[in-house]
Amino acid sequence: MKKYKCTVCGWVYDPAVGDPDNGIAAGTPFEDLSDDYLCPLCGEGKEVFEPID
Repeated sequence: MKKYKCTVCGWVYDPAVGDPDNGIAAGTPFEDLSDDYLCPLCGEGKEVFEPID
């Protein structure tokens, strides 16, 4: 599963970790996050994230 980085603040969503502070379980692919998912660091929307290698 690909990691995604917020282009605003640089926070990285790692599907192996998820976002437990916001109720996202480990193993959840970025594509499965709701359309209204927000970066936990800066609050920007899912549309500002880019896949990283």
